[in-house]
Amino acid sequence: MSQVRVRYIVTDVDAAISFYTELLGFAVEMHPAPGFASLSRGPLQLLLNRPGAGGAGQAMPNGQVPAPGGWNRIQIEVEDLSATVGKLKAAGCRFRNEIVTGKGGKQILVEDPSGNPVELFEPA
Repeated sequence: MSQVRVRYIVTDVDAAISFYTELLGFAVEMHPAPGFASLSRGPLQLLLNRPGAGGAGQAMPNGQVPAPGGWNRIQIEVEDLSATVGKLKAAGCRFRNEIVTGKGGKQILVEDPSGNPVELFEPA
């Protein structure tokens, strides 16, 4: 596990980019589509997703849709997502969904003991 990122669900990626870059000193690393951007400030990488955009913006199996405020989470990059999920399931961890494959890689949401989501991500 080499890199840790923070992902925020936002309603308007362009407005969020302006806020973070103009007011908080972030730099745009990539903005490949209207629904996603990656920003950085020092060692912090901030991923911005609009609901419905990319793998991270997809609805959960129960129909819940990501929304600002309730879906913010830490993203932890892993080398082998399937093996990591197997290890965590064996330890009794709860998951919000199954592995989702998007353009950038595969991801899943595991809950901490309080129910906060942590995104595990394996790049493509």
